[in-house]
Amino acid sequence: MLNPNPPASNVAQADVGTPMSVKIRQRLAAARKRYHSNDNIAEFLEPGDLEALLDEVEIKMQGVLDSLVIDTDNDHNTGNTARRVAKMYINEVFRGRYVASPTVTEFPNAEHLNELMIVGPITVRSACSHHFCPVIGKIWIGVLPNEHTNVIGLSKYARLAEWVMGRPQIQEEAVVQLADLIQVKTQPDGLAIVMEATHFCMAWRGVKDMDSRMINSVMRGAFLKDPNLRREFLSLIPQKD
Repeated sequence: MLNPNPPASNVAQADVGTPMSVKIRQRLAAARKRYHSNDNIAEFLEPGDLEALLDEVEIKMQGVLDSLVIDTDNDHNTGNTARRVAKMYINEVFRGRYVASPTVTEFPNAEHLNELMIVGPITVRSACSHHFCPVIGKIWIGVLPNEHTNVIGLSKYARLAEWVMGRPQIQEEAVVQLADLIQVKTQPDGLAIVMEATHFCMAWRGVKDMDSRMINSVMRGAFLKDPNLRREFLSLIPQKD
């Protein structure tokens, strides 16, 4: 009969051979947390996990290159490609999945500001979660504060946008995620976000249309209720090229 409570040393020994991705998924499953491509899982990572995950991704990426019949042993251009791609995904392109939200200091609205404020264009870079092709575009953020609104620095809007976009995303969902985040941090009377982006899953593959762009928006609070405020915001956004 198997011992239901094996010694800790045996558990630790068995854990050594478990891939890091499996360990992280087990933590997420135990907490009943989802881990979709555009979710942040930083709270389930421990020191050293990303380094181990990077090694694991490199090995599996090498398998992809082998399956593509690329001779990485003799091709001087692809000899270290598996490592470079692993570092790119974890440390750069998808970094928003693995690191905590940037620190954003909030200040009280001491001057009781209540006029429309627009930040943008903020250049953002992401990747389509369907094909992992680049999504590159710009975001404009409109905020209508009230006397209870928290004020954050202008650069912090860009940092929050970068964090949200640094994951495999669908543009419609990304803008909603960013709106939810800013809403929680600032508590404004109104919030509006417009995003315009080029999707390389259309420009690089498929129909290969280099000129097509996607524009979408999210309106909250006063922007949703007041058509005049909404028109003012949209009219103040510089005309697209």
